[in-house]
Amino acid sequence: MLASLHAIDSLVVRCPNWVGDIVMATPVFECLRNNFPDATITACVRPYARGILEDSPWFDHIVDCQDKNFFGMKKIRAALKPLNPQAGLLLTNTTHSFITFKLAGIPDIYGYRRNLRKYFLTGGPEPKREKKTGKKIKALPMQDYYLELCRYLQLELPEKPKAKLYISEQLAAKGRARLDSYGIQAQDMVIGLNPGASFGSSKCWPGEHFARLAELLQAQYRCKLLLLVGPGEEAIANAIVSQSKAEIVDTSADKIDLAELKPLIQRCDLLITNDTGPRHYAVAFDVPNIVLMGPTNPLYTATSLQHTTVLQRDLPCVPCHKKTCPLGHHRCMTEITPEMVLHETNLILGEGEF
Repeated sequence: MLASLHAIDSLVVRCPNWVGDIVMATPVFECLRNNFPDATITACVRPYARGILEDSPWFDHIVDCQDKNFFGMKKIRAALKPLNPQAGLLLTNTTHSFITFKLAGIPDIYGYRRNLRKYFLTGGPEPKREKKTGKKIKALPMQDYYLELCRYLQLELPEKPKAKLYISEQLAAKGRARLDSYGIQAQDMVIGLNPGASFGSSKCWPGEHFARLAELLQAQYRCKLLLLVGPGEEAIANAIVSQSKAEIVDTSADKIDLAELKPLIQRCDLLITNDTGPRHYAVAFDVPNIVLMGPTNPLYTATSLQHTTVLQRDLPCVPCHKKTCPLGHHRCMTEITPEMVLHETNLILGEGEF
């Protein structure tokens, strides 16, 4: 590792904001713990996402990151002060996140040299750029993008980096109790359906497609269908259940948080999902998954795909990375039919009734 890091006994990591990005950054957390086995390592993460990291062996402390105003920054400073971190690692790209760490009194701050902060960081790599222009930042798998920071710090990287998540026995017991309340038994085949996307409607497969797919899956596999939605997505769940003749376990009323979501996805035999955070839970737990991808570049998530099937239409407008379809037709999602998804399901699970 860099000579300046040899004496570090306390460091803090500013985690990404999006659920999927946090999961894809877990090889970085593993790398830090392996390279600093005796150090105090602290995660600074948005409060809603701390359940993703709880139960892991990587962090000694998890500090809520509410730094959208000066009062929030002061709270972070107060939380970090007794931990006395000598170094901070930014997995976010904003200058704002650098200022938060600087106001917290962290002397050495590392991260990608992007935006205004590139003039003030202690160190960090330049992002790779497209060869044609030399200006546009090159699209890379986010797992590799984050690990490049560890490479810059000259840390020993995991031999086979892969997203990982952990479940405590207490959380596992809570998950089992929840599944029992849904009438899901050990012998049942369980297919999870994840129809939401906090990014925006452009990532969402139509509710009527999920409703029809549920009918096809239950008719063929006699499976239990577990409908997984996040806070604020209750209307999506209601639309699917009301339009489908299938028996669907609707979890929306239980307001499943990101911690309790872990054992539910781990229990699934297959997860069918929009391109959103829970798909990365499936990767972490080696659960087969089908990703219904619309406006995003699949390269950003192109790691550890041994159990992943990505369905994406080849259209001239893809990828646009817009929150809503700028052309108004949303063909990138509507043209993925329930029959297409059933076909991929058959390739994964095999055909025939169970």
